[in-house]
Amino acid sequence: MMDDARRAAAEFLGTLLLVFFGVGAAVAARVQGGVVVVALAFGFVMLALVYTIGPLSGSHVNPAVTLGVLLSGKISVIGAVAYWIAQFAGATVAGFLLWALTRWGDVADQTGALGSNGYGAHINRGGAAVLEIVLTFLFVLVVLVVTSRSENPGIAGVAIGLALAATQLVGVTLTGAAVNPARAFGPAVFEGGVALRQLWVFIVFPLLGGALAALVAPLVMGVQRHYWGGHERGLGRPGHREGQ
Repeated sequence: MMDDARRAAAEFLGTLLLVFFGVGAAVAARVQGGVVVVALAFGFVMLALVYTIGPLSGSHVNPAVTLGVLLSGKISVIGAVAYWIAQFAGATVAGFLLWALTRWGDVADQTGALGSNGYGAHINRGGAAVLEIVLTFLFVLVVLVVTSRSENPGIAGVAIGLALAATQLVGVTLTGAAVNPARAFGPAVFEGGVALRQLWVFIVFPLLGGALAALVAPLVMGVQRHYWGGHERGLGRPGHREGQ
C-alpha cells in the first residue's frame, strides 16, 4: 500500500513538473523564444523525469500513456485510476501556479490563454482531433516500444524526450500540442471560457491516440511484448524483462 502511494505521488509530482515547465515555457517565452524553446522545454523535462521517477512509477505523467499501458495488460485498472487521479491533480496544481504567477507575480502571459490548448485560429475542430490523435499516437508508441527493449535501455529517456519535443514542434502553433489530457486540463481549468469549452477535444483524442498506439506497439515489437508498466509485473525500469 505504501509503495502504491509513493508511485501515485511520483506521478503527481512528475505531471506537476511537466506541465509547469512545459506550459510555463509557453507562457513566459512563447514570443521571444518561439516554438523551439517550448518544444525543448517539454522534451528536456520529460527526459529528466524518465530518469528521475521512471524507476518508481514508470514516469507516465500522461493519462494517454497510462491508458496504453493499461490496454497492454501491464497495469491494473485500480493502478491506472490511481495514476489518472494523480496526473490530473498534479496538472491542476501546475495550472494554479502558472495562473498565480500571471495574476500576482507580474508574469506576462505570452500565449494570451495561460498556455491552454485550443483550435479555431489556425486549425478547425476536425483538424485538431486528427492532429492530437497522430501526435499522441507517435509519443505513446515510442514510450511503449523503447521501454520494452532490453538493448540499450539507458537511452530510452532520450528517445521519449525527443519524441515529445517533436510533437510540440509540429503542434504548438496549431493546437498547443496537448498530447496529454492532464496537460490540457490544468491550464484550461484556470483559463476558463473557450479553453474550458474546447477541453474535451484535448482529452478524448489524445486518449484515442494512446489506445491506437497500444494496439500497434505489439506489431512493431514482434515477439518482445514487455511494456514498461511501472511497478507491476517487475517492469520498474526501461528494458526490464520478466524473469530478469
